[in-house]
Amino acid sequence: MVKDEDLVILGTLGAVYGIKGWLRVNAFTEEASGIFEYAPWYVGRNGAWREAEVSQWRWHNKGLVAKLAGVDDRDTAALFTGFEIAAPAAQLPELEENEFYWRDLAQMHVVNQEGYDMGKVDHLLSTVANDVLVVTANSNDAFGKRERLIPFIQSQYVVEVNKETNTITVDWPADF
Repeated sequence: MVKDEDLVILGTLGAVYGIKGWLRVNAFTEEASGIFEYAPWYVGRNGAWREAEVSQWRWHNKGLVAKLAGVDDRDTAALFTGFEIAAPAAQLPELEENEFYWRDLAQMHVVNQEGYDMGKVDHLLSTVANDVLVVTANSNDAFGKRERLIPFIQSQYVVEVNKETNTITVDWPADF
């Protein structure tokens, strides 16, 4: 049985496409079609995963559609709508220095250059301009903040990511 912490979410299965069991694929990979380089897929929701094999895939307009092995009709495919697509973390490529997977940044402590504890990274957002750290503030935040949105721009706002101390140092005012 595969555990959540061993998996990385790569995308989601969207709406049914056609009557032969195809589904739309929403890929979170850098190149959308790169999601098909990972096998096997694990599909599921709320931590209930099952192994799935992609038997076919193709581009359709500007998106992707795929057919899972054993899913041969629209009704069966509909059961998979909204499922997350994951692969074992061990399959991810090694990163260059100063590159990070989002999953590595989640739950890291965020402090500014003055040493103010701004909270922990809850998750990241992808925007057109850049990725954004969503930092949940400590319950005793002196400025009454619940959440901070800090652009993840290295050397401008993100000074250092230290995996050993589980800390991200930012050039960001505590009261913002």
